[in-house]
Amino acid sequence: MNPADEILDIVDEHDRVVARSPRGEAYARGLRHRCVFVQARDAAGRLFVHRRTATKLVFPALYDMFVGGVVGAGESYDAAALREAEEELGVTGLPRPAYLFKFLYDDGAGNSWWSAVYEVRCELPVRPQPEEVQWHAFLPEEEVRRRLGEWEWVPDGLAAYERLRAFRAGR
Repeated sequence: MNPADEILDIVDEHDRVVARSPRGEAYARGLRHRCVFVQARDAAGRLFVHRRTATKLVFPALYDMFVGGVVGAGESYDAAALREAEEELGVTGLPRPAYLFKFLYDDGAGNSWWSAVYEVRCELPVRPQPEEVQWHAFLPEEEVRRRLGEWEWVPDGLAAYERLRAFRAGR
């Protein structure tokens, strides 16, 4: 199926479902929907970082420190987190990602989605989807922080990363 045809739940500012729409239409009209962000770490604690392909509907060719994506119509955040993590990492049998928190991402320019943030340990060999991921590596946290000012990152992932750092710091 073409990703633009995937049906999404459209939600209000309280994350209540108010309609359903194809993904392409939701993006084009700036309709608020749901997404999951999963921070994956390997056995050594390094973060999975990747560069999205140039064919992605949103934020093409940008770097991201999360795997994840949209929550399908009628799908739970938890189910979407596991599905998206396994799809993007190219693995099966991943442990269920642990839910951390949720926030409303809104860039003020028509992009808005409820964002559930998770973490998972991936000790399996990864084989990311070539149609989703152009480059990938597990990087130490210090290197990710150093690259924040050098690479162009997806803005919603950057917002999730900053909130996750604050969450872990107890703020």
